[in-house]
Amino acid sequence: MSKICEICGKGRQVGHNVSHSKRRTKRTWQPNTKKIKLANGKTVTACTRCLKTLAKPAKA
Repeated sequence: MSKICEICGKGRQVGHNVSHSKRRTKRTWQPNTKKIKLANGKTVTACTRCLKTLAKPAKA
């Protein structure tokens, strides 16, 4: 499963693990993505932030 949100484009971030002695090793952060089915029947991969936004009622 792809770890890229198809709605906002959020993807992997890179950085360092920093130990107590300040040694740095590379690491990655993956977005929390879920597969959802939209109203038109299309399945997309979306991050949970987008799911929270989609769940809000539309302003009138």
